[in-house]
Amino acid sequence: MTRTEEFEQLRPLLFSIAYRILGSVSEAEDSVQETWLRFESSSTPHTSTKAFLSATVTRISIDVLRSARFRRERYVGQWLPEPLLSDPYEDPARSAELADSVSMAALLLLERLSPLERAVFVLREVFGFGYSEIASAVGRSEPACRQLAARARRHMDAGRPRFEADRQEREKLAARFFEALREGDVAGLRELLAADVQMVGDGGGKAPQLAHGTSGLENVARLLGAIFPWMVEIGVEWEPREVNGHPGAIFRDRDNKVLNTLSLDIVEGRIQTIRSVINPDKLGHVGPVADAWEVNREVNQARRSAD
Repeated sequence: MTRTEEFEQLRPLLFSIAYRILGSVSEAEDSVQETWLRFESSSTPHTSTKAFLSATVTRISIDVLRSARFRRERYVGQWLPEPLLSDPYEDPARSAELADSVSMAALLLLERLSPLERAVFVLREVFGFGYSEIASAVGRSEPACRQLAARARRHMDAGRPRFEADRQEREKLAARFFEALREGDVAGLRELLAADVQMVGDGGGKAPQLAHGTSGLENVARLLGAIFPWMVEIGVEWEPREVNGHPGAIFRDRDNKVLNTLSLDIVEGRIQTIRSVINPDKLGHVGPVADAWEVNREVNQARRSAD
């Protein structure tokens, strides 16, 4: 097997490690590319190509995350991870676990960890690396890595919801949600939302947000019922898709350009959180990006014309 073939075989794993550490598709892709450049230029034989590449992409991702932390602290509005439509790393025996680890909720919990804690948690808890491999990857001793993993695990377990719907139930509830959304059925939406539901939008100051931290069943139901029928009126359509391993959708304007993604967190048979990513900088990997300001203008114009 050639060096290129070895790398391509491991690329899905490398991207999946980098994305979970970084929460960014573009930064993960850049980290994987930098890993390839270092691998290509390395003349030292490696006992395990997988171990070398995993360690390299981890170290690169930690460095990128340390730099990104400063930018995220200055981010305009709520920061959300870049939406991921499909995880290239597949393990049928652990598909549910892998999907959970890439969810918006899990990635936001990971943001609370230090870069080292995050990397150790991802390598150990998600991908099952041994502590000797992790220690080599992050440049710490095995006992230190065990402590980092334990601390990260406590933080993650404390923030996770206690009960979640199974996959089939989530899909059925999401289908009902998007049907009610299209019809502007406020009563139907009320039946699907948790009492303390939250709606969060990430525009990054570069696009209008659907919601500025709107919460509460009545507020969210009325907001959704008031806006989305008008979006349909001006030609916006949406395609149900898994977003970060959970039910969601891609919204497109009349020219089929990507307007935003929407993802749903479902807990105990109700929608707990609705997250919308509309920042154009975070949507380029999904497809050509729409002008969200223009769509917003058309929606407002349509609503005024109807009054």
